[in-house]
Amino acid sequence: MAGIPERIVLATGNAGKLREMREILAPWHVDVRALSEFTAAAADETGLTFVENALLKARFAARVSGLPAIADDSGLEVDALRGAPGIHSARFAGPAAADDANNALLLQELAATCDAGRTARYRCAMVFLRWPDDPAPVIAQAAWDGRIGREYRGTGGFGYDPLFLVDDGARTAAELTAADKNRRSHRGQALRALVAALAAGTAG
Repeated sequence: MAGIPERIVLATGNAGKLREMREILAPWHVDVRALSEFTAAAADETGLTFVENALLKARFAARVSGLPAIADDSGLEVDALRGAPGIHSARFAGPAAADDANNALLLQELAATCDAGRTARYRCAMVFLRWPDDPAPVIAQAAWDGRIGREYRGTGGFGYDPLFLVDDGARTAAELTAADKNRRSHRGQALRALVAALAAGTAG
């Protein structure tokens, strides 16, 4: 476990992401601090990919906190929409759009798409930096395949989870328990891969 720091800052203002990440990191007894404990500001997400945006967020969090930082950038890619909303997932319906508005727009955009054509995936890029200008970031990526449903199901999760069908359509991500979602999700996979890389000492 030599590569895992005792304290880190998670570069997110999303309460759902913070809760999921803390649950996944709990076995390593890391003192996880939220970015909001250090600043109300956020990084400018000007990157063109999930990795670029994750790096921007991690550098910002490490700079304002003075701690090693973990950041993720993640989103939903819908094949019928040529990968949209992608890096714009959180603001699909506008800069300050809520989950309901984003989901409503997604349903509208896919209204004429048949069930077989509604394939999609959640994608996540997770980044660890020892300090703001770390020249050797640790990067992990993962994806979670599914389809977009036609109606909301479930009350768990956040974002597009009530529409994201898994298990051949048997359930949505919002119908999974928190533990099951953490085990299977794009973010859970990426964070576990990142922690495994740190434990192996790849962070120095």
